[in-house]
This record gives sequence, structure tokens and C-alpha cells, in this order.
Amino acid sequence: MAWFEFISAGAVFLVSHRVPTIPAVRIRLVDIIGERGFLLSYSALSLGMLSWLIIAAGRAPYIEIWPTAPWQYWVPNLIMPVVCVIIAFSIGASNPLSFGGTHPDTFNPDRPGFAGIMRHGLLWALALWSGTHVVPNGNLAHVILFGGFLAFSLYGMRIIDRRRQRQMGMERWQRLARATSLWPFQSLITRCWRPSVSGIWTSTLIRLIIGVLLYLTLLLVHADIIGVRPLLPHP
Repeated sequence: MAWFEFISAGAVFLVSHRVPTIPAVRIRLVDIIGERGFLLSYSALSLGMLSWLIIAAGRAPYIEIWPTAPWQYWVPNLIMPVVCVIIAFSIGASNPLSFGGTHPDTFNPDRPGFAGIMRHGLLWALALWSGTHVVPNGNLAHVILFGGFLAFSLYGMRIIDRRRQRQMGMERWQRLARATSLWPFQSLITRCWRPSVSGIWTSTLIRLIIGVLLYLTLLLVHADIIGVRPLLPHP
């Protein structure tokens, strides 16, 4: 029974993510609340279920896999600002190729924007968040939690690519995705894309500010919600 809440939270999290994405269900929900309403509601539901799952993992029996050391907490401390910036640049960006992107009609495959750096920005943010948080959480429940999210985010990129290919057709998907990056900075390294810096400074600055504010907000609420002070951890 000690594991019941963690297992229940995990099951509800999976169901809450799977059911709304079933094509028939998604179409019905979009008809009722609109595309933007669906994305906002789905995001709010995801955050709520994620919060419960993290809290449930903290309440699960502690079974140590590796010992905790103070230096381990600096792995997520150093990476989380990057995660928040990735989220800020991904949400609402013109990107029909991944979850979280909007404005598919305005997407220019020759100027893919942040998708040229990483096509699946939100999933990369999830991968970095989970991968770095598993380091200072070497107990069974948290290894299952963060390790599962890491595997889900990396595999999810392939799933979304295949889904979009079926929806768009392979020819159209390849045309739209040719200058985007499955792996971070892939298009820059392979010279498939050269970003234009003209006219992007204002939007870039705004999204950077949003990313910083998001990080500061997480610092403020982390101790109250999770029970750990990120910058002053106590193993």
C-alpha cells in the first residue's frame, strides 16, 4: 500500500496524456474549446498531473540506489536555466512539426526559427529536466520517475515525427522538416540552415526574459511544492 499513491499517480498521468490525444477525442475537444483552448487545457492538466506524480514519488518508500552528495544538486541547478529558456522559445512558436507549436500556416521551412535549433523543444526540455534531476535523486521511486520521463521524452520525438508524417504525408513533412533539427543544433552543424538575424532581436529578447522569469518562479515555488530548496539543498 505504501506505493499505491505513486502507482496511481503514474497511471492517471499516462491516461490523462493518452486520452486527449486520441484523434476522435482531440477533434471533439477542439470543436468545443478551440485549438488554443485545447493546448492551454492540455498543458494545465499536464502540469497538474506532473506535480502530483512528483509529490507522490517523494512520499513513496525510500530505497537507496546510490548515495546523495552535495555536488549532485548543482547538475540540475546549472541546467535548469537552459531548460526554462528552451521552454520559452518553444511554446507558441511557429512549428507544425511538434507539440507546443502553433501557427502552422505561417511556418516557413526556409526560416524555421527555433525549430532549426531543435524541432522538439518541449521534449528536449523534458529530457534535460528529467536527466539532470535523476542525478541527486538516487532512490528507487525517483529513478523510476525521472528515468521514465527521460525515456518518454527521447522516444516521444520519434513518435511525433511518425505521427506528423502520417498526417501530412512524407513528401510535405520532409519539405517542412528539412532545415529543422531532431538533435540540438543538427541543422547548423550539417549546414542545412543558416539563421537570419534580421528582425529577430525583439522577439528573442522577450522570450529570453520569459525564460528567466520562469526560472525565477520555479526557484520561488520549488521548496513549497517539492519540499527542496534548489540552491540550498539538504541531502
